[in-house]
Amino acid sequence: MDAVVIAPAKLTVSLRITGVRDDGYHLIDAEMVSIDLADELRFTEGDGLDVIGASGLAVPADDDNLVRRALRLVERTAHVTLTKQIPAGAGLGGGSADAAAVLRWAAFDDPERAAALGADVPFCVRGGRARVTGIGEVLEPLPHVARTFTLVTPPFGCSTPAVYRAWDDLGGPRADGPNDLEAAALVVAPELAVWRDRLADATGRVPVLAGSGSTWFVDGGFPDAGRVVHTLPAAGLAGPVASP
Repeated sequence: MDAVVIAPAKLTVSLRITGVRDDGYHLIDAEMVSIDLADELRFTEGDGLDVIGASGLAVPADDDNLVRRALRLVERTAHVTLTKQIPAGAGLGGGSADAAAVLRWAAFDDPERAAALGADVPFCVRGGRARVTGIGEVLEPLPHVARTFTLVTPPFGCSTPAVYRAWDDLGGPRADGPNDLEAAALVVAPELAVWRDRLADATGRVPVLAGSGSTWFVDGGFPDAGRVVHTLPAAGLAGPVASP
């Protein structure tokens, strides 16, 4: 029963919102990549969830946690110790990565049902690099490209539902840059602009918001205080489960 599963963060390199379904789900056209920042899930006998090292938004260890919801989806029981490295509310898919780790542990690969947990979950199950459409359940694998990114994550998170609501309230704007949610995120959290401008001044590049925020990133490696450099692993998530 004992197993350890690594849950890599995802970086949304580009994001277009292409429509809204009648049920309120937003349709997307995005490029997502896995990066070498990851949570760890340890599965043992029992039933429960312990969360260690969470930062950003609160990560309650209750039945609404995506780990617990994923366990219910796959109809499995385990005690999970979740060690967080991905900040919550950072736009890096931490909760989705954790849910996807549960699905990989259970050998569950149904993108449409996985998307019911969250739009990023199907991609996080497969990992690597992909074009992601629909509400997140349609995956088109893309060839690996060696890239390095510098990330800055403010000491606060952004609520994804709040950012999408703001995008709706703004009339569905299309960004000049690669992420249609930037304007909405800046409405929800105006202080994001300070962190964007710091990264721009330090690197001479135009930062891009990661998903619904709060992380900003630029291409290239610019390590310094408050900035973290991440690369793309050379492969996807083959062999996701390991013995402790």
